[in-house]
Amino acid sequence: MKPLYRVLLAVAALLLLPLYRMPLWHIDLKAPQYPEGLGLRIYLWDVRGKGPHDLPNINTLNHYIGMRPIEPDAIPELRYMPWIVAGLIALGLGAALIGRQWAALLWVGVFAVTAALGLYDFWRWGYEYGHNLDPNAPIQIPGMAYQPPLIGSKQLLNITATSLPGPGGWLAIASLLLALCVLGCDIREAQRGRTPASRAVPVALVLIFLGSGCSEGPRPIRIGEDTCVYCRMTIADDRYGAELLTRKGRLYTFDSIECLAAFLLHGQVPEQEVRSRWVVDFSRPGALLPVEGAYFLHSERLGSPMGLGISAFSRPEDRDAMLQRYGGRPLERWDEILALVRGSTWYGKSL
Repeated sequence: MKPLYRVLLAVAALLLLPLYRMPLWHIDLKAPQYPEGLGLRIYLWDVRGKGPHDLPNINTLNHYIGMRPIEPDAIPELRYMPWIVAGLIALGLGAALIGRQWAALLWVGVFAVTAALGLYDFWRWGYEYGHNLDPNAPIQIPGMAYQPPLIGSKQLLNITATSLPGPGGWLAIASLLLALCVLGCDIREAQRGRTPASRAVPVALVLIFLGSGCSEGPRPIRIGEDTCVYCRMTIADDRYGAELLTRKGRLYTFDSIECLAAFLLHGQVPEQEVRSRWVVDFSRPGALLPVEGAYFLHSERLGSPMGLGISAFSRPEDRDAMLQRYGGRPLERWDEILALVRGSTWYGKSL
């Protein structure tokens, strides 16, 4: 690599140093009872209030709706995140010192995958806090969850929650973009004098590294935004829903298990092209599990979006509890779901 590119690669790595002093993420709350607003500042090693009393006030609000208190000492990620960033800085400086394209490619790939996993872990943290509520909370609203948005704003009862990267988060984004630009420029210059086949190799490796962390599994269904590809209805109930991932990485979303089954029965995607099929856990709204590990229940008293009453559970005891309460018939295998949908009146009308 050119000396300039090696220097820029080192600068990209050093841009991560301020993360040890600057917050990675901001979460701000506006509520009538707190006109000045409340806020959280999330660091590599800590979670703090924007003001000196913000974190206790937020925990007080959370208590009334059944959310657990936010206790930084109980969040394991805060213990190892500083070490992960230190490793990224060292790997980036090492790539600049080596000055070879493969080293830069390795660093950018590890950086991108680490960032993707970090965002997913942050989303999962918010999901657990917003969905696993105390059943004895003073304020209970059936079906209500309090997960803050990953990015952007969201209305939660009378509170507006806004979540955005902090100064450290923007520096991390700038670091990754600078590293990508350096690597892209080096790859483009290295194309000169190569055969067409050899020119494609670095680009393919970049795509493999950047895509390796996001094509194997599902992504969270966006309630009120995603549309079912079978019935064309907006997905509105986070207790149902399903996803299909093809071997080429294409993702299809569905508002019910029966829509996924009907989509496959119609041959919209040949079986040999299916990588994985996922269904929402009824007992953990929004959480997806593979159909091979799901326990299904067919109950007419549980009205799924298309009316067939098919729900899925990650644990047999959860399924059995709903069976006792609502009746119906337990199903153990995916082919039983296909047979049930194929024989339904709804499927015949949807042809």
